[in-house]
Amino acid sequence: MTINEIWSYAPEFNHPEATELAGYSVEATDGTIGHVDRQVDASGMRHIVVDTGIWVFGKSVLVPVGVVVGIDTESQKITVACTRDEIKSAPVFKTDRETLDPAYLSSVGTYYRSLPPRQPA
Repeated sequence: MTINEIWSYAPEFNHPEATELAGYSVEATDGTIGHVDRQVDASGMRHIVVDTGIWVFGKSVLVPVGVVVGIDTESQKITVACTRDEIKSAPVFKTDRETLDPAYLSSVGTYYRSLPPRQPA
């Protein structure tokens, strides 16, 4: 996956940035990780911020949209091509300021690009 692909939706999703994804549940390859708290489409480094609830001790995680492998608008569910542990091990997301920090976003992109490719279960 190239540097740009990690921050872009796959072409088959047909401009999902026009869809409000906040509130959608997020499914990893091995179970639910939480729900979309917000999406960031304007920066060129598109991503979703996922509220993990109590699963990761109430923290949020930043997930680049390049790992999204499914968007079901009817059931309001997003599927990602990562395991729960892979998402839990991603660079720590602390504040919204990080969504504008090029160094942080670069570390997130590098991390997710290093994961083995897989399809959802």
